[in-house]
Amino acid sequence: MKTLKGVIAATPTPLNVDLSIDIDRLVGHCRWLLGDGGCDGINLLGTTGEATSFSVEQRIAAMRAVAQSGVPLQRMMVGTGASALADAVALTRAARELGFAGALLLPPFYYKGIDAESLANHVGEVIAKAGPFGLKIYLYHIPQNTGVPFVAEAIARLRERYPDIVVGLKDSSGDIAFSRSLAVQFPGFDVFPSSEGSLTEWKSSRFAGCISATTNVTGALSQIAWSDPDSEKGRQAAASAMAIRGVLGGFPLMPSVKAALAAMTGDGGWERLMPPLRRLSPAERTELFSRLGKTDFVAQHAPATAG
Repeated sequence: MKTLKGVIAATPTPLNVDLSIDIDRLVGHCRWLLGDGGCDGINLLGTTGEATSFSVEQRIAAMRAVAQSGVPLQRMMVGTGASALADAVALTRAARELGFAGALLLPPFYYKGIDAESLANHVGEVIAKAGPFGLKIYLYHIPQNTGVPFVAEAIARLRERYPDIVVGLKDSSGDIAFSRSLAVQFPGFDVFPSSEGSLTEWKSSRFAGCISATTNVTGALSQIAWSDPDSEKGRQAAASAMAIRGVLGGFPLMPSVKAALAAMTGDGGWERLMPPLRRLSPAERTELFSRLGKTDFVAQHAPATAG
């Protein structure tokens, strides 16, 4: 059964001073997201989670720790993409064996100009070697980062060959028309745009929800938009969420989301990032919170300050 629907947060990965993954903070944040944070699900170790900056061993160790924490894995997908086939297989196998609801699979992203059949064959090799039993794969379309798009032709081949395994796609391209076209072309295939703005049209466009970095901050508003998309309240909530998203997206996204979480929690450790990413400069941080103060950010997160 596919259980991943609705508002899904692409969670950042908190770090210790030595840049190791802070498991306790990560698990606590996941629990908050699925409770008061307003989210239906979590995308662990994706782009927002800086996954490609960690080794395979670090990623599997974090997956195992989260799985052992008691967080409901039926509400979690985990990023398993890697450029090397063996790494993608190891990560995807771990996701399946640990019981995550889905593996979010990047394309192999070093070589460009990959044709649809070669891309489908790569995914097929991951499935065969990771073990298909119980496996659910969500394709990760983020061509601005990978340079390798999951085009409709490749998706069609994968749906034909693995209809019960390749079950959805996260579209982080920002091209909502592409998301709409996939949802129409592939009935039963779960398409997740990456913006809260899509939530009010999920019924008409047949979206399964959204997977967004900024729902770490806008989750409660986004849930209103998802749950009541046809009402004025839902539309206003979506507009408020998009205003916050617009501010956060006006700065480097991962640092701005982590800065917001540091303010929301009073925990400055949230602002650590893996190189080559960097935290916001003092001037950027001041400007970020000045702009957030003009949105519903403070109303949604009363303890939040720029301190």
